[in-house]
Amino acid sequence: MLGLDQFIAELNKSISMFLPETALVIAFLVALLLDLMFKKSKNLTGYTALIGFLVTGYFLFKQMNMQSTAFSNMFVIDQFGIFMKWVILLSSIGVVLISFFTNELYEKAKGVGEYFTLIIGMAFGMFLLVGSSNLIIIYLAIETMSLSSYVLAGYTKEVKRASEASLKYVIFGAVSSGIMIYGISILFGLTGSLNLFEINRFLAANPVNNFALFLSVIMILSGFGYKISAVPFHFWTPDVYEGAPVPITAYLSVASKAAGFAILLRFFKVTFLDSVPGNDSVWTLLGSIDWHFVIAILAVLSMTLGNLVALWQTNVKRILAYSSIAHAGYMLMAVSTMDDAGVASVLIYFFMYMVMNLGAFYVVALIANNIGSEEIDDYNGLGYRAPILGICMTLFLISLTGLPPTAGFIGKLYVFSAVVKAGYIWLAVVGVINSVISLFYYVKIFRNMYLNDVDSNKSKLTYSPASIVLLFVFAIPTLYLGIFFNDIVKWASYSANIFMGK
Repeated sequence: MLGLDQFIAELNKSISMFLPETALVIAFLVALLLDLMFKKSKNLTGYTALIGFLVTGYFLFKQMNMQSTAFSNMFVIDQFGIFMKWVILLSSIGVVLISFFTNELYEKAKGVGEYFTLIIGMAFGMFLLVGSSNLIIIYLAIETMSLSSYVLAGYTKEVKRASEASLKYVIFGAVSSGIMIYGISILFGLTGSLNLFEINRFLAANPVNNFALFLSVIMILSGFGYKISAVPFHFWTPDVYEGAPVPITAYLSVASKAAGFAILLRFFKVTFLDSVPGNDSVWTLLGSIDWHFVIAILAVLSMTLGNLVALWQTNVKRILAYSSIAHAGYMLMAVSTMDDAGVASVLIYFFMYMVMNLGAFYVVALIANNIGSEEIDDYNGLGYRAPILGICMTLFLISLTGLPPTAGFIGKLYVFSAVVKAGYIWLAVVGVINSVISLFYYVKIFRNMYLNDVDSNKSKLTYSPASIVLLFVFAIPTLYLGIFFNDIVKWASYSANIFMGK
């Protein structure tokens, strides 16, 4: 039993390693108070959120090269988690900036004070999830981020589809959470612990019922799969993506997915790795259950369903929603390898996916500001009415397809390389076929922009210089990282070794 002095020393140490999350909590409280005090101020909480994210970034930068646990091994600080937190943080900053240029938030909603406050709350939940190593903390982190996202999805409540999206999101979220907590209870019954490190040690030393273990992990996977929009946990995605405000759709497709993949990878490695930490980059898993094959099947289902159903969509947000499901499948391919090369490729893919996907959704928001529609038929001739937006959207779509010389090509290159290196040639073939299929529905968008209704006399669309500058913030890295990607690859490779405890 710890003495009082030792307990206080450990608590102080833990708090000192929890500074990025603490900064987010403080930013949330400050934004909440400012919104109550200055109700008429338009973007005050938005600027507060940006300042809070910058302060969080400072503390996160100070943690580079740190590897430790906090709060009695319930929270982990390692390079893997820090990489994913940077993805979440940069996505959060991007979404706040996109929100400033999204008319639907200001026209339909009564105020945006709570909107930016909830984004901070959601970011805190994701930060907490990325570093969690205790099943109850994982569950609480998922609920923390989910509560904010439920409200944000239906923030423009005067719009019928937004209310529908929020309601469906809550219902599916409640179901997946219930299944997940039941799976956690079974795993606790099998091992007698909720801590991932202790569960690993128990599984390594004691035989357990394989069926019960398989059932519990599948149930827990339903919670993770819900967050990453993997088939068959994807049902909420198309309706929620279509009904939510565009910035929130972008946020769910990048940051929420990043947090889900982070905890999925941490859960499998920390719980099931059967080796001395650091000895081998290829994971040897405990038990007789072939988790490689289980995840590979989820990858195939996600890629195939996402791409095939996207072919029939007529709404750009729904196309990007099914595209997001397919991209979850590509990343699950790398997860199925269960090795450090696969983890590194997921990290590389996420960084590339962040810039190109946020950029694509930003273009959708800017176009919707002018034409009031997200239907693909209303994109006819937009390449000539808004040349800069047309060129940038084409760049983002080419990158999402995975064609050179864009960031998306590099992401897919490393994912497919990791899969082939692990010996899953059949999975790589399925991935390539799905990438070809995805080209068809991405081409539909820029075909309409450049080949349909070219001779129309419709007026040109105009945009503020600030909105164009932000567009280039996404477009330039999408092209640049397709050519100069070594730094991201080195950072991802350095961050791939998930901490296995002391």
